[in-house]
Amino acid sequence: MSNISFDDFLKVDVRVGKVIRAEPFPEARKPALKLWIDFGAEIGERKSSAQITTHYQPDALVGKQVLAVVNFPPRQIGPFQSEVLVLGLPDESGEIVLIGPDEAVPIGGRMH
Repeated sequence: MSNISFDDFLKVDVRVGKVIRAEPFPEARKPALKLWIDFGAEIGERKSSAQITTHYQPDALVGKQVLAVVNFPPRQIGPFQSEVLVLGLPDESGEIVLIGPDEAVPIGGRMH
């Protein structure tokens, strides 16, 4: 992997948002959930498709704070347009575990 400059890092806008709605995404090729995430007044509500069905049920995600890249261009995934990339890490089996703050923080906050 090549090194990037600090200026390159600053171009990636990672924000904290709160999941306000989540539902199954049966039309996706791989098992996924559709998420609606509130990033506060500056960014507003954005949608995301996330392959997180192993560890998360839709109802349990509502109210959860997550980190997401908010400045990627939207991506069409079947009939759903994903507007942000929710961030996570693979567990021992390669299944995604979401990344979020340990304590509640104001939504819309940018990662440093």
